Parts: sequence; structure tokens; C-alpha cells
Amino acid sequence: MKNKGEKISILYIGSAPDTLKSLSNADFFSITQRDNSLDAINYFRRHTDIDAIISEVHLPGANGFDTFKLFCKHEICKQKPFILFAQEYEDELPKKALAEGLDDYYITPVDNDRIRERLNFLSANKTSSTIPFVETDPVIPYRTPLGKRIFDIIGAFLALVLLSPLMLIVIFAIKIESKGPFYYISPRAGANFKVFGFIKFRSMYCGSDSSKKIKELSHLNQYVPKELETVCSDCAKLPHGEFCSPILYIKGERICENLYIKQKNTEQAFMKLENDPRITKVGKFIRNTSIDELPQLFNILKGDMSIVGNRPLPVNEAEKLTVDFRAKRFEAAAGLTGMWQVEQRGKNGPMSEEERFRLDNEYAENNSFFGDIKLIFRTFKIIFQRANV
Repeated sequence: MKNKGEKISILYIGSAPDTLKSLSNADFFSITQRDNSLDAINYFRRHTDIDAIISEVHLPGANGFDTFKLFCKHEICKQKPFILFAQEYEDELPKKALAEGLDDYYITPVDNDRIRERLNFLSANKTSSTIPFVETDPVIPYRTPLGKRIFDIIGAFLALVLLSPLMLIVIFAIKIESKGPFYYISPRAGANFKVFGFIKFRSMYCGSDSSKKIKELSHLNQYVPKELETVCSDCAKLPHGEFCSPILYIKGERICENLYIKQKNTEQAFMKLENDPRITKVGKFIRNTSIDELPQLFNILKGDMSIVGNRPLPVNEAEKLTVDFRAKRFEAAAGLTGMWQVEQRGKNGPMSEEERFRLDNEYAENNSFFGDIKLIFRTFKIIFQRANV
């Protein structure tokens, strides 16, 4: 428990501006902010003087619950209070927070005095024994090698100079065919789950990315799983009324935690529509030839991406790739081109979600400068194939 006048040092995971401003303005809090679990865990490894951890529920990458599990894996939560903040009420979250052992759960905005009292209480009742930080399976953030970064800058700059006439023609064609800006910017998660503004030439009609429109077209998704388990096989072996894991309440129905996790992992993490009706005529051409990707050369110059790497994912898709094996793909640079793009164009056919995961993880584990050069040459060789990836 902190003495009167001492500040409580909080590691805040998330980026809600109003909540951060409120906590930072409180005289009794000292706030360190990190955007995602990977940044947070690595910060904590270097700064063990943090008194408490507050995480938003919805984060790019691992969500608040998975972040809690990651911290528990390193035995941090045996000493440090861990609280979840949600921006709005969701029926299942309070029960899930209780079932998974989090210290508390709040809907923002919150009363800072109440949070201070709660953190002091939790700190006083956590174990006082010294628990060493577990160094097994360390989380090491990806850093772009210097040679790769220099190559990216030179390559992107030369490409912009050479391709500027083509880019001007594309801009003119997009503006003629449909109303709206010629470019499209969406938040994407790249290396280390870092979120940035991903730039493309607009290939769809304006408003095509609304949640309502996506829901209407979800039946066209190429990556919809074939089968979703609805009954827990482990619970079925137990006497009636007993469950293999804590019970959660999801949309008014009871479900064991193990089945919930299985269903979550089965749900598609990629969204790609076959014969997408939202795409314009110009958009279809620039997609088939990958011309729509050219504005990402500016992302490369900024350092958000590299020429070769794993494709950055929309935040809502990245949130589904939490702390299991699929998160390995974020331990490499985000790229303009990469292994699965080349492989899919090469075989000129659809690629399953499992294949994409395998190739993304393979690149993260085995990438090299000369391997990147080979992928670039393979990209040039097949770039004008009609396969839409």
C-alpha cells in the first residue's frame, strides 16, 4: 500500500485518450502508456517498479484477457494488481473477468479516487513474498536490421520516382469512375502489433468497409471455417451439471471456458471475399496487377513497413491472433510483398487460412536479407498474373 502523498505507478495498456487524460491528471497516479501487450510485457521486464497494471479490453493484437494471461505466464499477476477497463458495457465481460481471475473490471469513465482505493487494497492483499520475474520464453520485440532498412529506403524512393507517371494515371482513373478520395487509409497491425495508417489506392466504392456492409457479405468469405464445435467433448464426459472449466455467460447462454476458447480459435481471422461486389472496375484491374499497393511505398519510407514481410492485418483481424502460435507472424516486419502472396500467385488458386499462418510463421522464423531479395524477384516474375490476392 502506498503512503499518503506517494504516487501509484500504473502501466496502462491501451490508447483511449479520455481515460488516459483522466488518469494522468490525477495527482496520485504516475502513468506509463503502452499500446499493446507485447510493448507492455517488454517494458515491465525493464521496469519492475510498476505498482499496478490497467488494460483496456479491446486492443490490437492480444486483447485484455489474453494480455492478463501473458502477464500471469510470467507470474507478474501474483504481485501486481491487474484491472480491466471497457469503453462500454458488454454482458459477458464482467463474468468472464471474474471467472478468469482478474482483480477487477470497470466501465469508463471511472472515479480516480475509487481506483486509487481499490489499487491500494489489492496491493496490500497481494502476496508480499518476492517472486522473480520468469525469464523463460522471453518476448523480444522485432527490430528491422539496418541493412534491410537502408534497402527499404533506397528501394521505395527509386520506385516512387520511376512509378510516379503510372500512379498519376491511376489517380485520374479512380476519380473519373467513382466519387470519393483516390486513396484509402485503414488502421493495420504490423510488427509487434504496432498499429499504423495503411495506404492504398481506393479500389472499392466509398462506404464498402462499414460493419453493416461486411456483415451482409460475410457468406462470401473465402476463409469461413467448415465446422464450429458447439458442444464441449470434455464436459460431455462429466456428470450432468459439471463442467471441465469455469462457466462463462456469452449472449445469455452458458458455455465453458474451454469451448469458448476453441470456438474463438476456430473463427476466421482473415476476411477475403470471392467476387467482391464492392470493387470498382478500375479497382479490379489495379488489384489484379497489385498497382493498388503502390502508395504503401510511403509507408515503407516512414518505417511502418518493409518491402518484404508479412502483410499487416486490419486491427479487428489482428485481435483474433492473440498469444497462441499464430501471433508468431507479428515477430517480423510488415511487408509490401511476402511469402504467401508469392505462393498464392504462383499456384493461381485459393489459399487456406492455415496455409497463410504457416507461411507467415515460416517467414518470421527464417527471414534473411538474401531471402528477401529472392522473394522480390519472384514477385516481379508473377506480378501480372490475374490471381487476385
